[in-house]
Amino acid sequence: MRQPKSMKGLETLGRVRLSENFFMRDFLYSEISNYYGIPNIPHHPDVAVEAGTKLCGELLEPLRAAFGHVAIRSAYRSPEVNGFGNENGLNCARNEANHAHHIWDYRDGEGRLGATACIIVPWVHDRYSAEGDWRRLAWWIHDHLPYNSLWFFPKLWAVNVNWREQPERRIDSYAAPVGLLTKPGFDNHAGTHAGWYEGFPEGPPAKRGGSGV
Repeated sequence: MRQPKSMKGLETLGRVRLSENFFMRDFLYSEISNYYGIPNIPHHPDVAVEAGTKLCGELLEPLRAAFGHVAIRSAYRSPEVNGFGNENGLNCARNEANHAHHIWDYRDGEGRLGATACIIVPWVHDRYSAEGDWRRLAWWIHDHLPYNSLWFFPKLWAVNVNWREQPERRIDSYAAPVGLLTKPGFDNHAGTHAGWYEGFPEGPPAKRGGSGV
């Protein structure tokens, strides 16, 4: 599929179904794009669709199955949108750092496919909104899903959920307690963390490690 050059072409891309409950259009909205009039259109739609299909199938659909509605806060960014955001202090990393993250249609520097969506899981925040409660969701995801990285934010426990080939499985947070929660080699990385998410819905069988392909 070529980069859309018309409204009809973009409409066709938006109708691509990435998984049972998610379509490409769900991930194309951007406040930067909307406010500044910069088109948020993939250069390489087929790559974006491939990465988005993995993100939805491996991470977002299991989250939706367990917790109900998953709100998409921010997801795909074109290089033009992300570059503008980076250059103007709008909380976007430089383009090369966002390849295989928010820029789905470019592989990272090691050739790995990946995609990020910033999501909110209302079920969790509605029940667990005390300081540090984001860790309940973090450990649930860690124990059940094949994520690459998670970055948590203070507002509504929004989290950047990243799927990537050859996942690292690292969790960081801007919400208190700020910093690195776990990564390979940490004493808390292996084993179950079920004590953190008692009362949560059951998840799918754990999918850990591996290539993620």
